[in-house]
Amino acid sequence: MEWALVITAGMFVFFFTLFILYLITTKKRILIGRLRNISAQEEEKKQFDERDETLKQPLVQRIVRLFLSHLGTTFSKLTPGAYIERTRKRLQGAGNPEGLTPQEFLAFKLVISVALILMGIIINNWNNTHLLKMMFWIIILAILGWKFPDLYLYHCLKERKKEIQSRLPDILDLLTVSVEAGLGFDAAISKVVEKSKGILAKEFSRVLQEIQMGKPRREALRSLSNRTQVEDVSAFVGAVIQADQLGVSIGNVLRLQSEAIRQKRKQRAEETAMKAPVKMLIPLVVFIFPTLFIVLLGPAMIQIFVTFMK
Repeated sequence: MEWALVITAGMFVFFFTLFILYLITTKKRILIGRLRNISAQEEEKKQFDERDETLKQPLVQRIVRLFLSHLGTTFSKLTPGAYIERTRKRLQGAGNPEGLTPQEFLAFKLVISVALILMGIIINNWNNTHLLKMMFWIIILAILGWKFPDLYLYHCLKERKKEIQSRLPDILDLLTVSVEAGLGFDAAISKVVEKSKGILAKEFSRVLQEIQMGKPRREALRSLSNRTQVEDVSAFVGAVIQADQLGVSIGNVLRLQSEAIRQKRKQRAEETAMKAPVKMLIPLVVFIFPTLFIVLLGPAMIQIFVTFMK
């Protein structure tokens, strides 16, 4: 009788435990299913938003972008990975003009080169140019077509760096004032994003978004340095990360960095002013001096010439 009671109690406990585990796993499955449904809805909404953004673009731009994407995917298989990575960094430093990927940018360079080569062939055939001369011009046009997008990218990179260097001291001043007023570093960045405009403000906004998404502050700041590729920003990021690691007052670090960057900006302005006379020398010699010589010495030379002729 006692063994029957023990077995009955054991079976009761066993089935009761199975029932509890079933309820727990059922709730967990329901929760996982709901999370998956929410993720699927968000992904579907994101796809619809991307499709709407794509449909807002002109038809020609969509066709060209699709063509460049397919051509870039094919062409990138024949391109060294180091060159693609270098192109990606240059595009990132230039602010990703037109949102081009490295593969699309390489495809764009290839299309420009081929277009110039075809134009050169057509013009040379129209003029009945010699074969060697035609080959020479085709090579020149191919090189120009391949290098022209790089020149445009270099121009974008240069202008972007110039704007970042000019805006950085003011943004650091606002950041320093916010931190010294009692705000945390993340809140100070939020204040900078709220009160400032331009490329650097957008980059700080991206840093704040990455921090809010759970990315460590150091990694977010290092990403800022990699995206901007500006020496002053790299120095500022390094100082902030070091202050965070050593526990130094970040307000003093920001003030020192602001003063140092302002001093660098002053030195760059003085350097530019010192280069101005050298740059002015070329137009002065080529254009202004000959004109002055003609105006001042012209009548005297004419008079001397007339005198000798008599």
